[in-house]
Formats: sequence, C-alpha cells, structure tokens
Amino acid sequence: MITKNDYSYLTGSDNAYIDALYETYQSNPNEIDESWNLFFKGFEYKLESIGGERDDAKFKKEFNVFRFIQSFRARGHLLSDTNPIRHRKDRHARISLQDYNLEESDLETTFFVAELAGLGKPTKLKDIIEHMRRIYCNKIGIEFMHSNNTEYRRWARSKFEREYHTIDLPIEKKKRILEKLNEAQVFESFLQTKYPGQKRFSLEGGESTIPAIDALINKGTELGIKEFVIGMAHRGRLNVLANIIGKSYEFIFNEFEGGPEGSLHMGGGDVKYHLGYSSIRQSTGGKEVYLKLMHNPSHLEAVGPVTLGYAHAQGDIRYGFDFEKVCPIIIHGDAAVAAQGVVYESLQMAELKAYHCGGAIHFIINNQIGFTTDFEDARSSHYSTSIARTLDAPILHVNGDDPESVVYAIEFAVEFRQKFKTDIFVDMVCYRKHGHNEGDEPKYTQPHLYGLIQKQKNPRELYTDHLIQQGEIQAELAKKMEVEFKQLLSDRLNNVKQKELPQKIKGPHTEWLEYRWSKPEDFDKSPETGYPKEKLEHIIEKITTVPEGFHLLEKAKKILEDRKKTWDEDKLDWAICELLAYGTMLMDKRNVRFSGQDVIRGTFSHRHAKVYDEKTNTPYCGLAHLSEDQGILEIYNSHLSEYAVLGFEYGYSLATPHGLNVWEAQFGDFANNAQVIIDQFVSSGESKWEKMTDLVLLLPHGYEGQGSEHSSARPERFLQLTAEDNMVIVNCTTPTQFFHVLRRQQAWEFRKPLVVFTPKSLLRDPRCISQKADLETGAFREVMDDTNTEPKNVTRVLVCTGKVYYDLFNEQQNDKRKDVAIVRLEQLYPFPLKQFQELLKRYKDAQFFWVQEEPENMGYWSYLLSRHLQIFKDFTVVARPISASPATGFSDRHKKERQDILTKSFQK
Repeated sequence: MITKNDYSYLTGSDNAYIDALYETYQSNPNEIDESWNLFFKGFEYKLESIGGERDDAKFKKEFNVFRFIQSFRARGHLLSDTNPIRHRKDRHARISLQDYNLEESDLETTFFVAELAGLGKPTKLKDIIEHMRRIYCNKIGIEFMHSNNTEYRRWARSKFEREYHTIDLPIEKKKRILEKLNEAQVFESFLQTKYPGQKRFSLEGGESTIPAIDALINKGTELGIKEFVIGMAHRGRLNVLANIIGKSYEFIFNEFEGGPEGSLHMGGGDVKYHLGYSSIRQSTGGKEVYLKLMHNPSHLEAVGPVTLGYAHAQGDIRYGFDFEKVCPIIIHGDAAVAAQGVVYESLQMAELKAYHCGGAIHFIINNQIGFTTDFEDARSSHYSTSIARTLDAPILHVNGDDPESVVYAIEFAVEFRQKFKTDIFVDMVCYRKHGHNEGDEPKYTQPHLYGLIQKQKNPRELYTDHLIQQGEIQAELAKKMEVEFKQLLSDRLNNVKQKELPQKIKGPHTEWLEYRWSKPEDFDKSPETGYPKEKLEHIIEKITTVPEGFHLLEKAKKILEDRKKTWDEDKLDWAICELLAYGTMLMDKRNVRFSGQDVIRGTFSHRHAKVYDEKTNTPYCGLAHLSEDQGILEIYNSHLSEYAVLGFEYGYSLATPHGLNVWEAQFGDFANNAQVIIDQFVSSGESKWEKMTDLVLLLPHGYEGQGSEHSSARPERFLQLTAEDNMVIVNCTTPTQFFHVLRRQQAWEFRKPLVVFTPKSLLRDPRCISQKADLETGAFREVMDDTNTEPKNVTRVLVCTGKVYYDLFNEQQNDKRKDVAIVRLEQLYPFPLKQFQELLKRYKDAQFFWVQEEPENMGYWSYLLSRHLQIFKDFTVVARPISASPATGFSDRHKKERQDILTKSFQK
C-alpha cells in the first residue's frame, strides 16, 4: 500500500511519481492513503465542474499545496506554542513554501484544495496557511498522522480541525477552571507557609493538572464512566488527593503534623506523598462517580501496571466486563515516562485480551527536567511521549499555562478513549517551580531555566489576568476566591491542632469488609482444606475429556489419557493436583485468574490447562466447563514481561479477595525482573498501606545442572523480605501439599501473598506422587516428619526443604540407614515454631543438620540462623560452597557437588 510516508518530502518536479500515484488512485483507490483519495476526488470534481482537462502545471501546484496542508497535520506540532517558559528546540519541521516548491507569489493565488483543509471553499494560499497555523501551531500540538488506523486519524483530524481554533468555553466552565486553579495554587502556597521545611513535591508550575483531571472526570461521567482509577508518582500527589479525590484537608494536615497514629504494624505506614485514597464524588453534571488513587512507592512508573490491573478487575467483576464504565488514569513525569522500561511493557498489554482495560488516559506533567537532568540528556526522542506511537493513538502536547487548552486536550482524550477503547496521551508542558523537592536548589544545575521560572507568573495569575482582560470576571471575584479558600484551609488546620478530625467515609466497594487481619496464632496450624471425593471425580471427568467433534491432537489425547490413568491408579502427580485445586475453587463459585509466560501449557509441558483442536486451533479448557454456576476461570499466556505483568496481577488481586490470583515465572529467577513489584508492593503493601492480597507467585526452583540462570528462584531474597507475617513462603515436596496450600489461600479469613518454590524434574518423578485420600481430608502440613524411622534409633536428623529431600530419601533407602531421619520444612515463613520444636523433641539424642542444595550463602540457612538462632545454633549446615553465582554451568561439577552433599549428610 502506498502510504503517507512515501511522499512526505517529494519535490514539485516529481511528475512521474504524481502520475503513478494518480494512476494507482484510478485503478485501485484503496491502495493509497485516504487523504490522497480526497485530493484526487476533489481535483476530478473540479475538472468536471469547469468541463476542462488536466493542466499539469496547475495540478502540480494544487498537489504541492495539498502536501503543504498535510505537513501541518503531520508535523505542525513541532511548531506549536506549547512551552510556557522558553523557546522550543528547532526540530526541523520543514513546513515552508520552499519545502513544497511554492513561492511568495503563490500566496495570493486561490487553490481549491482549501476545501480539504476545512475552509469550505477555494481560498488564497496565505489564508490557508494562516488557517492551518491557527489549528496546528497554537497552544496544542497534536500527533495523529503516524497512526496506521484510518478511523483514529479521520476522527482526530475532523474533531481537532472543526473545534480547536474556535474554542469558546461557557462562563461557568471558565469559573470552574479558575476555581480549581485557585485551589491548586493556594493549597501549595499554604503548605509552603505552614510547613516550610517539609517535603511535599509540589505541583507549582503545573497547577493546570487540577482543572485538567477535574474536567476529565466531569466529561467522563457525562460519557458513561462510573469509576476512575488513578496511578501517579509523588509530584503533585497531595494536591490531587485534596482537590480531586477529596481527601479531607484535615487528614493531610494531620500527616504534616506527624500523624496518623495506630498503624497495625510496628514499622508500618508510609510518607504522605505515597498514600492513596478513595472517595465518592459528584460530577458537575450531578452524577455520582467513584474515585480511587492507588498507593505507590517512589519507584517511578511502578504503579502504572498496578493501576491497570485494579481497573481491569473492576471492569471484570463490578461492571460485567464493560470497560467503558471504569477508566484508568496514569499520571506520568516526563523523565520517567521516557526512560522507565515498565511503561513500554505496560503499553504492550493495552490491546491484549488478558490485560485490556478499555484504554488508559495518560497525562504527563512535563516539567522539562528529571531531578537535575535536563530533557536533552534524558531522552533521544523528540518527545517524552514518543513511546505512545506504539499504539497508533493520538498524542496531544499542550501549554500548561493555557488551562482552557489543557481542558480541551483532556476532554478530547476522554472522548477518544470512550469511542475507540484504547490508550491516549496528553503531554502538558509546564515547569517545576522548586527543585526536586522544596529543600533542593535547582539553580546549581539549571541557573538559566530557573531564572526564567522566577519571573513567570503562575497559571492562576495568568488565567485571572486573561479573564479580567476579556471582561469575563471582575478582579474582586478572583481575590475573594483566594481569600475564602485560604480561610477554609486555616480553619481546617485549626481543627487538626485541636485534634478534631472528620470521620472517614467508606466507598462503595465492600469486598474486603468480611476479612480480618491475621493474628500470629493463625499460623500455628492450617485449616482443613479437604474436598469431597465425588466432586473431585466430577472435576477429573471434565479435565480428561473434550466435547464430541473436537479434533484432539494424538499427543494431547495421550496427555488426557495419562491424566485419567494417574487418577484411576491413585498415583496423582503435581499437575493433576494443581488442576484439581483450581477446579475445587471454581466449583465453590470462586474465580481463578492465572497468567504468566506459557502458563497454559506450562514451561515444562506439564499443565496443559487447555487443549487445542488440530484443525481449527480452537482451545478447550475443561476447568471452564465444570458447571453452569461455577466461578470464572481466566488463564492467559502473558507477553514476555515480568515487571508489568506481576504489577498488573497484584493490582487485580487488590480488588478480588474472593478469587485466587496466580502468577507464574517461566523460571524462578526470572522474578528478578519484577523485583520492584515484589519489594514495594507484594511484600510490604500490608505494612505500608494496610492492603491485603492473596496473590500467588509460582517460581520453578531446583538444582538439576541447568546452570546459574535456571536453577535458583533466589529464596534467600524472599526470606529476607519477611517480617510481621507479611507473606507465606513454602517449598512443597508432594502434590497433595501443593493442592492444600493453594486451597488454604481461600480458606483463611484474611489474605496473604503466597510464594511457592515449585519443582521442575519432580513434575514427572514417579517418587513425587500422592493419593486421592490425601485430597479428601487433611490440611497443609507445615512440617513433615520421617515415617520410615523410629525416633529412638535415630542418631542423625537431616532437616531440609524442597527437591533435595528426594536425593536424601534415595540415599537413606539405598543404604538402609535407619539411624538417619529426614524432616521436611514445608513452610519457611511464617516459621512453624511450635510444630518444629515439638518435632525436634522426638529426636532429643540426635545430631541435627540443615541440608540444602543451594550454596551456603544462598537458600535458607542464613535466614534460619539469623531469625531462629536458639533452634539452629547447634545445627551443622550441609550445602554447596559459598558462591557468587547460584549454580555451576558444568555438569560434572554439578554432579560432584550433589554427591558431596549426600556424602556429608550421611557420613558416619
């Protein structure tokens, strides 16, 4: 297809190319871009109306004028007046008469292509140029011609050319903008006066953010949105909390005073500019809308996928998969959106079924600086938003000192989102009045820029001057608004000083009300999680058969037959017990969501949650056809991302305590790429923000000679993160244990993240099997004793966890060592102290060893010794030697290290 890019810079003498383009139009008009279709149609119509023949010279001129018009649409944004502080960098837009072989003398010539510029009639070239400049080189620069989606381009061009140059907001809307600017600016100056030494990461210089988000919410509710989920970093967060979300000024002032008090956790709480909040508000149109600002850490952009996951969950559950009703808003900083890789990972999720949210609205507070780094050192692209071209969606750049244009841009964005259900970006170019925080001196590194900023009036002052000049308001009204709002803030601060705080208002989401916080005694013993035999058999029937007429691949047919055989022979492997665990929860009307790389089949080709018709590739999932009223099963192969996907699943879990949420890494150490989510959300979210999650992380782990990258899930890192019963970490040795630990996630009256170090070779190991009876009754066992020895005969106790148990068991049985007992620590955290101590008493005359296949400085030993010194101080550790790498890449060395562990464990 001949596209717009083929003729962006044609010279006027390229007659052959013009003729070829015209011939293509005549023979197959769909082969050329729609704008050129319009051009040729218009030209032919003109010829017919005057009854003439084609004049090549005039045709070339019209052609070049049309290309000139197109250049404004394609690159006019490079000349737009979007920077409120300094002249824009020359990006070589190439929009001039000379670039299109036109001359000064042509300015007075009338061209019919003016009709294609929206002028409605043939117009002189100078007026065409003025018209296009007024649209495309004003306070908004719009990018849309890059899009390969014809509908996106057509809608954006039509709307923008029809509306923007004639914006005339009603007076009530102008007063609303002034009111929100007043709140934004006075709030910041009030905090600066009352708390001059405290960090707040002010919005000063970018105050137009507040009327922008306010307009987005009001317009969105008008278009059917009932809920907004907002993710943003710390810059301007307090202002958004106060003046958009509606968090009481008293609560915010109380945080500046040192409160709140009474955190659930000893080290709990977070700084005020990381906290989230929820509220119910009314739009200017009188419609009720739910607003949620997600909690976030300082790790920039990490909250983005979390926000998307939460919004997707609400769309799934609360709004019946109608994503028009819930809208995620991601507020970025310019330096972060350009540099943080998780932004790209998240954008690639936008159109995927597993993660689609109906489109996110991205709003960039573009300070033109990142901490102390100027934008020219912060990116290679023209714009911080250039990554948005990934999705073919429009990008609007707008001058932050023109709040009416900012409001127009954001309303444009929400209309686009509701119509096309995809992402869109608004880049508000503004500035940062202070340094990175209020105590920072920005002139050290940007003296010239901050010299300009010091002289600049703030957006409220500029807009007030504009309205007064236009006769829209009186100066007295603006002053009155400022004084009244300052007084309101002073009154609220006095309430705080007198310890008078308003009651927190609960939102409409009640899914967490039936859950309680955990207590230490909850972990003394697991609840019963057995399941009735007849229901298990029903699930087996469904996951071992396919509908009539389904063309099953022979190899897949054997998998289902083998699955049934393991049940009939009562030799249940890991995969069947896992599928049964999910099936039991689905039968109990609980949802199961599972995503990760290759999870449908499983990295090790063990799960096969779906099978595929070999003629149509149609998938069939037996777990999705258990009963008419079962829970919803969602299992998806993710794109090749860990960071964004785990963030998304964490966000999803925050809205779905009634369902099991699972993420699996392809190999356990791939979780490294999601470490920010694990550290800042999964492990610490309850302590910092009092947010529970039941998210399950399945991390394949085990030393099998695969080298340093595919052996260890880095259990030492997860164990280092544990405290205050914040999460559960297990290393199961039997399929039954895995069945029960998954079911325990939903059996508890509270929610905890669960980290499972899952096996690889054991998935098909005939020793690693369980029986049906173990599924019908019982519970997860935190510690498993040796049933093959008599305690009175034991002189040596080997305590271990995970796969190494089977190596030790083989050695014990082969050597007939009745004097050696092998104890399995199945749950590493919370540590089952009482159970473990009771078990050790049985072997009071024995020597104790901790055996692990990981190097001594990795795995579990350091955690056990540091946290439970009184128990393990008399243990001897048997492990691989201290190492910088988790495992060797040489098979001979691997085998030798394995044998050394066995030798040391059983030596007499």
